[in-house]
Amino acid sequence: MFSVHPVILSGGAGSRLWPLSRSLFPKQLLALAGKHSLIQDTALRTMGTDFAAPLIICNVEHRFLIAEQMREAGVSPAAIVLEPVGRNTAPAAAIAALMVAKTDPEGVLLLMPADHIVRNRTAFLDALDRAAAAARQNQLVSFGITPDSPETGYGYIRRGPALKGLEKSFKVARFVEKPDAATAAAYVTSGEYDWNSGMFVFKAAAFLAELERLEPELLAHCRAALDGAKTDLDFLRLEQDAFAKAKAISIDYAVMERTDKAAVVPVEMGWSDIGSWDSLWSVAERDGSGNAIKGDVLQHGARNSYLRSEGPLVAAVGVEDLVVVATPDAVLVSHRNASQDVKRIVEKLEQSGRELHNTHRKVYRPWGSYEGIDAGEKFQVKHITVNPGAKLSLQMHHKRAEHWIVVSGTAQVTCDDKVFSLRENESTYIPLGSRHRLENLGPEPLHLIEVQSGSYLGEDDIVRFEDTYGRS
Repeated sequence: MFSVHPVILSGGAGSRLWPLSRSLFPKQLLALAGKHSLIQDTALRTMGTDFAAPLIICNVEHRFLIAEQMREAGVSPAAIVLEPVGRNTAPAAAIAALMVAKTDPEGVLLLMPADHIVRNRTAFLDALDRAAAAARQNQLVSFGITPDSPETGYGYIRRGPALKGLEKSFKVARFVEKPDAATAAAYVTSGEYDWNSGMFVFKAAAFLAELERLEPELLAHCRAALDGAKTDLDFLRLEQDAFAKAKAISIDYAVMERTDKAAVVPVEMGWSDIGSWDSLWSVAERDGSGNAIKGDVLQHGARNSYLRSEGPLVAAVGVEDLVVVATPDAVLVSHRNASQDVKRIVEKLEQSGRELHNTHRKVYRPWGSYEGIDAGEKFQVKHITVNPGAKLSLQMHHKRAEHWIVVSGTAQVTCDDKVFSLRENESTYIPLGSRHRLENLGPEPLHLIEVQSGSYLGEDDIVRFEDTYGRS
């Protein structure tokens, strides 16, 4: 059997990192601190012969994006499990432990949030070895991050006595909620406390035994949700009614703060949970004036600021301690010290009925993506990207016609009984009422411009004869 079974928990919307992070494309899917997204980095962190294939538990809305990102990273998950509703980390951990226990009851799980940064993989793996050794003695282990500042945004763990025969591993004396600044400073000065990372290591059997003792109803509902789960393409859908009955509670509250088996392994591994723009600034590469700059940005006299553009030019003059983030459809300007409060703007967007907290202008689909370019009365223009080997569903529109112009790549087009190819700079007309489909049979992404015209351009005018995987 494998030494460790990685479990990646991919939930949450990352609202503090708006406007880059949105509920349908959250921060764990973004490349915030390198060439890979956070979830890709999390999966790649545990690649090797000692590790089983990762088990991913995620929001049903993110399934295609996560599957595609794993494919891009060369990772083949053991399973991608879809939560029908969010229920915090304890039910997700229960599902993972139940799945591992079926094939490896003594298997050791490593639970990792999908949105954390770990810059020192060697230190991470060393801490994991120590944590796994403690877990094999039926301890439920937390990774405790050695604090380098009196951070008030994290929970803390007070270390108790050392575990006998285990290197640099300790019983947990107590868990502490997020403290005020003075209390946090006292914790750091004492040298007895670590930040609670939210990463855990335990045997499947040991964790399930504690859940059975402490939260038996939660465990029963999770068992029922897993027993009633159904395979859907490359995903495992938990049974909705049973999972919805499980208590929404964190691992900390459900088990770790109530068990006598809680242990902590301290580690310095360049960790950050990237909970705000200020925390991203703190781990980003900065220039001589303390500025972290990414994208099309010009600055003069700026200091200690996070300046980022995903679209238009951003020009910053004489600013200090600011966060400025521009996307094609929104701009955020915040003091760095107030970046934890960006979620208040997201709340106001929700209350206003606008969709800027949910989606970007660019919308991802199983076959690729589309991005709105322009729209007006009776017309709409989109940039469509179709991944290599992918195709859209066979469909028809009653109220609109379309023109397709290929920018790069080669398209295979179905229009009623005709099937033909379109190459760069070629175009075709899709009449109203015709059955049509777009495919990319080539090795490179297909890019085209779609111009829609008609009396109604909404999604509910689409009649699909196949799903997005081309199945009838």
